[in-house]
Amino acid sequence: MNKSEANGQNVDLPRIEAAVKEILAAVGEDPEREGLIETPGRVARMYAEMFGGLHTDPTEHTKKFFPEEYDEVVLVRDISFCSMCEHHLLPFIGKAHIGYMPDGKVIGLSKLARVVEGFARRPQVQERMTQQVANLLVEELGAKGVAVVLEASHSCMSIRGVRKPGSITVTSAMKGIFRSNLSSRSEMMQLIYGNRG
Repeated sequence: MNKSEANGQNVDLPRIEAAVKEILAAVGEDPEREGLIETPGRVARMYAEMFGGLHTDPTEHTKKFFPEEYDEVVLVRDISFCSMCEHHLLPFIGKAHIGYMPDGKVIGLSKLARVVEGFARRPQVQERMTQQVANLLVEELGAKGVAVVLEASHSCMSIRGVRKPGSITVTSAMKGIFRSNLSSRSEMMQLIYGNRG
């Protein structure tokens, strides 16, 4: 099979395999060595999985709503994600916290995690991903406010360069009432972090 069609993807696996063999040779390895024979295929399949978000539209998860007269905060905390830093093609791994204040309709909670996954599974930077999730939810939910906070550990900072493992990068995007109203923003941050010990 020349292309991966899993999950609607259209990824040129043989091309990735050839590139991986070239990288191995370029760093001084023998791509035909027993331990490396299957590595290009494994890496190609991994890339097809890690970049699967390029072949999906995260808005597909936000089309179904439920009418509900609920006008307080809805928060899904600690949504795990793994993305690939577009600068070094190394993973960054973390958690997303997504909250919104509905305006007459709510969305299935799992859909919020699917939106995060759709944006995470592509070459990415954390700052952009935070804004992408928030902007999509503002547009699709019609909510009074949306808050997105991402926390992640970046391999490009922990295993190369400055080599500072354990450091966590936090980014946030506050929209609507969570941007304009300090007490609403404080309530959201308290819900995310307040009872952590």
